[in-house]
Amino acid sequence: MEPDEIIHQSVRLKIMSALNALADLEAIDFTRLKVIAGATDGNLGAHIATLENAGYVKIDKDFVGKKPRTRITMTKDGRKAFARHVAYLRDVLDSAGST
Repeated sequence: MEPDEIIHQSVRLKIMSALNALADLEAIDFTRLKVIAGATDGNLGAHIATLENAGYVKIDKDFVGKKPRTRITMTKDGRKAFARHVAYLRDVLDSAGST
């Protein structure tokens, strides 16, 4: 089993972990995700774009009144990839503990 190099990066792992904690198709606001990931606007935007290009997240932009809003949702492929990556990490940890 190999790591998912897209998810493995620490900020993207935090993003995917936060999204995975939500119900299917539930979205999180960019500003909330920024706090969770401990990232700047530009840094978070770049990581979300990487995840979107991989098909792991979907980005929706709209307006609330006159204020722009960006919401991020994990896709089914993203959930599968995250589950595989978590299984890989568990395998690594279990292997390290048995030596």
